Amino acid sequence: MSRLVLVLGDQLSLGLSALRSADKSTDTVLMCEVADEASYAGHHKKKLAFIFAAMRAFASELRADGWTLDYVTLDAPGNTGSLGGELARAVQRRAPRAVVCTEAGEHRVRAMQRDWVETLGCDVTVREDDRFICSQAEFTDWASPRKQLRMEYFYRDMRRKTGLLMDGDEPEGGRWNFDTENRKPAKSELFMPTPLRFAPSAGTREVLDLVERCFPDNFGDLEPFWFPVTRAEAERAADHFLTEALARFGDFQDAMLRGEKFLYHSLLSPLINVGLLDPLDLCKRAEREWRAGLAPLNAVEGFIRQIIGWREYVRGIYFFEGPDYVRRNALGAVRPLPALYWTGETNMACMAAAIGQTREDAYAHHIQRLMITGNFALLAGIDPHAVHAWYLGVYLDAFEWVEAPNTLGMSQFADGGVVASKPYAASGAYINRMSDYCGTCHYRVKDKLGPRACPFNALYWDFIARHSDRFEKNPRMAQIVHSWNKMPDDQQQALRLQAAGFLDSLD
Repeated sequence: MSRLVLVLGDQLSLGLSALRSADKSTDTVLMCEVADEASYAGHHKKKLAFIFAAMRAFASELRADGWTLDYVTLDAPGNTGSLGGELARAVQRRAPRAVVCTEAGEHRVRAMQRDWVETLGCDVTVREDDRFICSQAEFTDWASPRKQLRMEYFYRDMRRKTGLLMDGDEPEGGRWNFDTENRKPAKSELFMPTPLRFAPSAGTREVLDLVERCFPDNFGDLEPFWFPVTRAEAERAADHFLTEALARFGDFQDAMLRGEKFLYHSLLSPLINVGLLDPLDLCKRAEREWRAGLAPLNAVEGFIRQIIGWREYVRGIYFFEGPDYVRRNALGAVRPLPALYWTGETNMACMAAAIGQTREDAYAHHIQRLMITGNFALLAGIDPHAVHAWYLGVYLDAFEWVEAPNTLGMSQFADGGVVASKPYAASGAYINRMSDYCGTCHYRVKDKLGPRACPFNALYWDFIARHSDRFEKNPRMAQIVHSWNKMPDDQQQALRLQAAGFLDSLD
């Protein structure tokens, strides 16, 4: 009897551990589109289309490579709507001697995999997902003896392990991190690169029709759909970024511009996270651009750090901290998520821009997420679990293992400092420095009080006031609390009333 090899929608890698352990001459690959996985979060229409289209393209790639496929479409007759249900049906159809799968990337699905061992009635083998540079065991060994789990020190270990941008035992350029050089504001220019766009194939068109039919009320615009969904397209997108945008990525990776959604960002994270691109290979290719003199060190180091540093680190945090991590709320924030996160209807130009492009393309870059929509939610005291659910649903690259530590840790400080040493809170001055949003905004960024005052200003000081007892003990926040405490009482009261009035207008 053959084995049944289950491949999940974010495991679209030819070198997947479950596939490596199988025999294409006898075993069958099972892939399933199921309603439960499509609806456990309020997924953007483009995200659903991207994952389903990429799954179908991967199934075709496997067939061409000689594998037998059992592929269950979302609208297939009898589809149970659940991953476990479809796996059980496939076991009945195929009567395999065993089921083989690779461990899932989320606690929720790993719990299902543990149940399958008990309930399927045949042997179930769950193999490690070794597509990551740092195994969970290795991260646990790194994290367990430490009081603070700072990414910078983890990143240095990953540099040593991979040898990327290393000169013997020392980092190239004499520094591990060139982040201080990567905070330049950008200006619009005629020749700014754009991501490589792909016309949907006939198969992708079928998926777009399916998503529109089955998820008509989900957030986001489905058309135009232009994302790569095949491995060949993903490789072309990577080549395009490395040759056309990497060289200036570093300088402007924190910048924001009206009308420029992408600047010099790669848009490769969705392709890495579903398995169409190999992260280590991508880093090596970026390093070759530097060694060939085609991209500066600050750009290449910044790009590599996002992958072998930040991406590996947040996955480690997610599993090290355990399933309860997503329920943490260290700052006790309880305000409901305002409707503007779904509608984009607001006079705040920065929020309208970030949410608008999120609606259009299921994309906003990391500073828009952290310092615009995330910063606003933090200052306003919005329930971090609602913020987490929003980010998980609306972005193309969002899977819980990568999204939760970014949102609950880095953005909302809901984990109390596990990920970040201080909350990433900022007033309108930061947004004005790193963007051109403020120049056309209804609000005036330099005003702290009055009907046209930038809401971020009063919200910032209200946030500091609410949490002053906590933050006065934080070495990186104590001076800010001291500045608040030095303000005259009437100024403090005016700022807090300004913030309260604005927050009341959101309800």
